[in-house]
Amino acid sequence: MNNKTTIITNEKNWLEHTAVSQLDALANLGGVIKVVGLPDLHAGKTPVGLAAVTENIIYPHLIGNDIGCGMSLYSTSIEKKRMKLDRWVMRLNHIREFADLETANHFGEPSPIYDLGTIGGGNHFAEFQLVDEIVDRQEFEALKMDENMVHLLVHSGSRGYGSSILSEFGSIGYEGPAVAAYIEKHDDALKWARRNRDVVAEKLVSYLGYAQALRKTIDCSHNYLEKREGVFIHRKGAVSTEIGPVVIPGSRGSLTYVVKPAENLWQTAYSISHGAGRKWARSLSRPRIRDKYDRDTIRCNKYKGRVVCHDTDLLFEEAPEAYKNIDVVIQSLLDYELIKVIATLKPMLTYKG
Repeated sequence: MNNKTTIITNEKNWLEHTAVSQLDALANLGGVIKVVGLPDLHAGKTPVGLAAVTENIIYPHLIGNDIGCGMSLYSTSIEKKRMKLDRWVMRLNHIREFADLETANHFGEPSPIYDLGTIGGGNHFAEFQLVDEIVDRQEFEALKMDENMVHLLVHSGSRGYGSSILSEFGSIGYEGPAVAAYIEKHDDALKWARRNRDVVAEKLVSYLGYAQALRKTIDCSHNYLEKREGVFIHRKGAVSTEIGPVVIPGSRGSLTYVVKPAENLWQTAYSISHGAGRKWARSLSRPRIRDKYDRDTIRCNKYKGRVVCHDTDLLFEEAPEAYKNIDVVIQSLLDYELIKVIATLKPMLTYKG
């Protein structure tokens, strides 16, 4: 393994050889001084679950085409005892995707995201959650979260806008004035990705018939570039340890963790995991579990939660079995003293589409 490469994992968290090899190869790029593979590391065009630190050069392809993709957790004013799960499922089954719902752009400037207020495909989702366990009540109350209320987690990004930026810059390294040109567009995509998640949350709650306000509890991007102290940190499927508490979800059938990162973590390039990470390639998921589910059971989870998705292939590709065990990923982070758990949330209604 390259001496610039750091792997954060434990003996129970197996990392595939392809992902580790991909990560190690990144250390050979010019200007790279450190690469970190987090416990959710898995293979991709570039590996996902990494942080790469460079001097005087940036690599847009390490950020990827969904600049600003991330998670936003919202507190709603819907009491959990008033959650109408069957009615919500029936209502959401009447739309194919969020593009079917009218979108209002109230930001005072034209949106570079053509389909503002949509989630996108793949692993993106909007999910209503309930508090499962409070581990650190002081930190939980500091976030002004309420265990008696419904919470909403939205995972989405900059949609086609980020793709257009990557297409413009490609997969080469950039130095000098070109860095500023990329960062200007990158930062705009980051801003609109956050706004897109806000619009998704507002549309979803409004469509279900609730006019009450949403309050954003946590927002954490996991595909972006950070400039600090003379270096650039490229994050692809990793969140910053310096933004306060963050949310680390598993799959639609497992818990989401709200955690507080430790401070001053150069060993991980000031980064921690963004989720569970895939265990299987999408093409392998359906053949491996098709006999386990029927058309109804694939839309349920062990917490008596429900899934609304009109794409059967996507349902199997994103099945809980296709992802690593989030508890094992979290334990790896705990073993390295990188986080403290604040609370866990359980999935009650996941919308994909």
